[in-house]
Amino acid sequence: MTPAPVPLSGPRFHAEPAQLYREMRRDHGSVVPVVLDGDIPAWLVLGYRELHQVTGDPVLFSRDSDLWSQWDNIPADWPLLPMIGRKQPSILYTVGERHRERAGMISDALEAVDPSELRAHAERFADELIDAVCAKGETDLIADYAALLPVRVLAVLYGFAEEQGPGLVTALNDMINGREGALAGQQHLASSMAQLLADRAAQPADDVVSRMLANDSGFTPEEITQDLMVMMAAGHQPTADWIGNSLRLMLTDDRFAASLFGGRHSVAEAMNEVLWEDTPSQNIAGRWTSRDTQLGGRRIRAGELLILGLQGANSDPQVRTDGSALTGGNNAHFSFGHGEHRCPFPAQEVAEVIARTGIEVVLDRLPDIDLAVPEQELTRRPSPWLRGLTELPVRFTPVPAR
Repeated sequence: MTPAPVPLSGPRFHAEPAQLYREMRRDHGSVVPVVLDGDIPAWLVLGYRELHQVTGDPVLFSRDSDLWSQWDNIPADWPLLPMIGRKQPSILYTVGERHRERAGMISDALEAVDPSELRAHAERFADELIDAVCAKGETDLIADYAALLPVRVLAVLYGFAEEQGPGLVTALNDMINGREGALAGQQHLASSMAQLLADRAAQPADDVVSRMLANDSGFTPEEITQDLMVMMAAGHQPTADWIGNSLRLMLTDDRFAASLFGGRHSVAEAMNEVLWEDTPSQNIAGRWTSRDTQLGGRRIRAGELLILGLQGANSDPQVRTDGSALTGGNNAHFSFGHGEHRCPFPAQEVAEVIARTGIEVVLDRLPDIDLAVPEQELTRRPSPWLRGLTELPVRFTPVPAR
């Protein structure tokens, strides 16, 4: 009997994803039939080699969502529309030469960010957040720290005034959480971006938005606004989860305990381990086949949706023969994607500086930090897409603010 397609939802995606991916691989192989909300069919690519093939061939496996054969079955209020957009004028759904020009505009604007200035911003905001809680002797490192830090740094780099930072934090977190404030958060972010573009068009400055506007490839203000929203969302939540997941690992795994007592030598190692074993971006939608093809022994029809199973590929036993070993300096994971549509290298570097600085400030300021609850009580957000903690309660010896 052929196993039934797997629903791409439910508590196991956040409670025990590693076991779930193993079962999927056992029952279906490297390309798994899944169903999305509303019984919409798709394929989840779990194989490392198969995912490399999909992300390396942007013609056969296109980012153009107009190819999708299921659009007639998608209602206007489908909850995954923010994840799988149609006719969205952002870099996510641009293909070919126009995509390369657009990626170049973003990369150039981010590459001009001064690394020492970036780290200084990250340290300053991180210190402010620690100052707010360090005298209490306890805090939630997600709600009070990781969920607030990346967007504050990105806002300054892009060109927002510092006093706009807290409002952008609230709007972006509301949008990502997908609850009642999601649309209002998205509208606040869009209007704030549009106003910033208008301000910088009139008065350029040394910031990311001004550099994007100065690009001569002819992108419209709407296109740049859409790209900035993508950059803000993609740069904030995965980086916040990278901080949270790394701190959880360092607080619960004896291999990284030395860093909690004045050392920094294994912070980078813990961060890289998270990208392999507990990556913030678990599954990404997606790619659409431009013609009938074969993948992982499956016949994929033209116009079908492929979900990129980044965590599943990272743990593929065909490439991870010893899953218990430390990953060390090996960065051949899929956590930033691969191919033409991977996260631009300058964006990866910005995220790494923010995450590493955020972790190091915690270790410097709260040297005797410890979990305030048993490890097994830590819970994850209920999402098959992004993997992050709902909270990380810790206790420590109270210290004065700086």
